[in-house]
Formats: sequence, C-alpha cells, structure tokens
Amino acid sequence: MNENSELVVEALSEKFLAEHSREAARCLETLPALEAAEIISELGEPTRRQVWKAIGLAQCVAILPGLSDDVAKPILEEMDPGPASNLLGRFDETTRHHYLSLLRPGVAKELQSFLTYPANSAGQLMDAKVHTYRPSMTVTQALAYLRSRDQMIGHKLKVVDDNNLLIAHVDINAVILAEPNQTLGEIARPVSAVVRSLDPREEVVSKLEQFKLEEIPVVDANGSFLGVIRHPELIDALREQAIDTLQTMVGVSKDERATSSSWFAVRKRMPWLQVNLLTAFLAAAVVGIFEDTIASFTALAVLLPVVAGQSGNAGAQALAITMRGLALREISVRQWVRVTLKEINTGLWNGISIAITCGIGVYFWSGSVGLVIVIVSAMIIAMIMAGIAGALVPIALTRLGQDPAVASSIVLTTVTDIAGFMSFLGIATALSGML
Repeated sequence: MNENSELVVEALSEKFLAEHSREAARCLETLPALEAAEIISELGEPTRRQVWKAIGLAQCVAILPGLSDDVAKPILEEMDPGPASNLLGRFDETTRHHYLSLLRPGVAKELQSFLTYPANSAGQLMDAKVHTYRPSMTVTQALAYLRSRDQMIGHKLKVVDDNNLLIAHVDINAVILAEPNQTLGEIARPVSAVVRSLDPREEVVSKLEQFKLEEIPVVDANGSFLGVIRHPELIDALREQAIDTLQTMVGVSKDERATSSSWFAVRKRMPWLQVNLLTAFLAAAVVGIFEDTIASFTALAVLLPVVAGQSGNAGAQALAITMRGLALREISVRQWVRVTLKEINTGLWNGISIAITCGIGVYFWSGSVGLVIVIVSAMIIAMIMAGIAGALVPIALTRLGQDPAVASSIVLTTVTDIAGFMSFLGIATALSGML
C-alpha cells in the first residue's frame, strides 16, 4: 500500500469503524478495491457487518472479489435478500454461481429466486451492471472513477443515497462542463420516471414513450436502484414477443392460461379441493366437541359465525399483505419472524377494537355480562391467531415449494375457523357458570 493508504488504515481504528460506520465506509470507498478488501478482512465480524452495510453497492461489487471465501460467505448470508441479490446480479454467471455455492442451501435458493425475474418483466430486460455515484462526490472524483471502469457508462450517472435509493441522475455532458470541485449533488437533476423490477414490458414501453427517454432506471419494491433498461434491450424483447406470439397461435405454449382446457385446470385444482374438504371436516369436528355446550346455551350458536367471520376477514387481510410482499419481493421467507410479529400486534389492536364494539352489541342484545366476556375474549384471541395464520401460511407454502396463490386460502380458512370455534366455544365452556 502507498503512504496515503497506510495513513488511512491507521486512522480507521476498530472503534471508529464500529461507532462511525458510515463515515468509515466513505473513507474505504476512496481506496483501491484490493486495499479496502484487505482492511475489511481484518475487522471483527460485528464491525465488518456494520461497515459493509454502509458501503455503496458499486463499491461492494469491486471489493467483494478481493475478499476470501471465508470472509465473503458470512457477509452475503447476513445481508438482506434484496441487497444481496442486487449485489450478485452485477456479476457474470460464473462468479454469481461461485458465491451462491458458498452459501447455505436455503439462503442460496432464496437469493436465486430473487435473481430470477418473470418473463417479459422489467427486471428481466434491465442491465444490472450499472455503477452508482454519491451526491457528495466531486466532479474530479467522478471522472477518476469513470476512467477506472472499463464498462458502458451511458448518458446519465445514477446518484444514490446511503441506502442505495435512487435520488437523482447527472447528465454526462454536465459532468464534463462542471467545475472540478463541484459535487454531483449540485449538478444533479431529478429522475423523471422509473419502473419496478416486476413491472410488465408494456409499462416500460409506455413510460419510455411518455417521457421520451433513451433509458429508464429499474428499482425494486423499496426504491433501491437495480439497473437500467435501454432501447436495444427493449427492441430485442419486442422481437422475441413477436416470435412467441406466432408460437402461441399454433399452440406451442405450455403454460396454463385463462383459456386452457378444463381438464388441465381440473388436474391443477382438484387436489387442493380435496384437501379443503378434509380440512372442513376438521373444523366441523371442533364444533362437535362442544355440542353439549351449544345445546345448553343456544345463544352461542347465534354468535359463533360472528367470531369465525371476523377472524376469517382478519386472516384474509394479513394473507393479502403477505402474499403481495412475497410477490413484489418486499419480504422473503427469512423474514417470517418480523412479519409474524407485525401481524400479531395488528391482530391484537384490531381485536381489542372489534371486541369492544361487539361486546356492546351483545350486551344490549342478551343482557348477559358473561356472554360479553366470552365473545370479547374469543374475538381478541381469534383475531391474533388469524393474523399469525395469514402471515405464516403463504410463507410456509413458499418455503415448501408450493404455490401460495392456490393453496393459502384453503389452509387459512381452516385455521381461522378452528381458531374462532375453539376460542369461542372453549372459553364459553370454561365460563359456563357465568352464562
């Protein structure tokens, strides 16, 4: 290392790196990639994780090959799936496969799914090998960085913040004409349009025509920059679409569509309908357990659908949000604890609110304080259980390789029915002396 690098290394003590990870990351970004990799390799695991999260994506791409496999493995496994897939997506297929092979099978499979975009989506069409820049970089630093990269630059430099969120772009002509000490933030311009990675090709075409763009940035569900789509890629995609259309006209397609044969649809759907029948018997069995309680207090039969219906609706809401998050890659199966805790908290407060309203109505209807206590308690428990089921069912099915869109509603209905029946009738049986 040169003298300047040695001074930087000396200044970046372990304490500084741990307590000021963002500032330390900015210093590391100014060093040659191999020297930065050497410093990162010498850090302790917690400090290394903090500093790595603060380093820009483009710099991570340059630094990662300089790390040993023993250092790279825990770094990639500790990263959230979105940033990790963004990072690996900027390497060629051979390098990407090498890093995936280092990881635990479950993590590698999850990242591979994040790296695979649906056909004809923006993510499939984009060029991910696009460098990003900080608003604090001077024109001199930006030009030096550009000269050190042997890749297509494009007409605009993409400016991102510390979280890799796309905040602006800088025309390359503006960089050439600007004063050397001006920052990119001073000459940057707002981004007029972006597309999300899962947006269909039609949305990309529409925005390119609407805003008269030569290229359009692609971001993920959280706004993190992924890459750009340029006109050549779009033209190639449209040519492929024309070929696919000709194939479809002569019946070459293998995917199920709305116009697929009934027999094909039956073969796909019938197994889950049979499962639904079995689970319906489970819910009925729960009611049968409390047959004597229902016979003694007929008001329970009247109120039983209220608890089951509310828990079913709450579960459906949690299910819809979770499935949307999985579909848009806002969450991954590894984040099941975070998602479940959020739905537990939501179910608790929604349950309390609904239980109060329900309790008031039941009291004016029946005049029984005991019945109010039963339905209030059952409503809260059922709403919490519904939230847990709505979060976990699609995540579990995804983890098992099943299609959550087909199976989740069947499993969820069973869980919410059993939770509603069991909580309501179980509490009623326990407090039968108050009814």
